[in-house]
Amino acid sequence: MAQGTLKTICIVATAAVLATVAPTATAQVLGSDAAACTSGQGPAILATVTGLKDREGTLKLELYPPNEKDFLAGDDDLAREGKFFRRVTITPPASGDAPICIRVPRPGRYALFFGHDRDGKRKFNFWSDGAGFPSNHKIGRARPKLVDALIDVGPGITRTVIRAQYLRGLGGFGFMR
Repeated sequence: MAQGTLKTICIVATAAVLATVAPTATAQVLGSDAAACTSGQGPAILATVTGLKDREGTLKLELYPPNEKDFLAGDDDLAREGKFFRRVTITPPASGDAPICIRVPRPGRYALFFGHDRDGKRKFNFWSDGAGFPSNHKIGRARPKLVDALIDVGPGITRTVIRAQYLRGLGGFGFMR
């Protein structure tokens, strides 16, 4: 294979990978922490959420310590114990994917949860709300596993794509498309 052809293939492959993890040039980064991602300052996570069921309610990213005890624990409980917790909540965009930025206190490993609060009650409703994690493993009927939520954050902007999942009958949670 000619060197020029190989170089072209590498450039096309790199562009394809970046297109899957970065919002489009016209997509606006959303959330109260958006400046951390748009300015290139970090550490922060830029999560592009795909596969939303609808545009009802609110979307949220929650950042937890990376251990079983603290994963998905109540934010009041974590605060009382002096542990890190952060939440960013947004209104879903009118169309397309939702690029959401969340600041991180320092580079390291964290657990990241995405939630789609469709009924607006600010408490997870198994029957209507959606969820997702950086691993994009199907949640099914079991409690989400910590390993599926783990994300390693560097000093800059760490990008991830999260596919939203919703209750899909007896099989539990799964992807819409």
